[in-house]
Amino acid sequence: MRKLIILAAIAASLTVAACNTVEGAGKDVSSAGKAVTDTAKDAK
Repeated sequence: MRKLIILAAIAASLTVAACNTVEGAGKDVSSAGKAVTDTAKDAK
């Protein structure tokens, strides 16, 4: 039973870490897209 609780805790912590990583990557992509959009508007 103790091993199951430890494995569940490890799995939960990895899941939270993965969500934060994906969220950070999404923000980076969004930021890059905004920069490209701004540059395109300036070029018009």
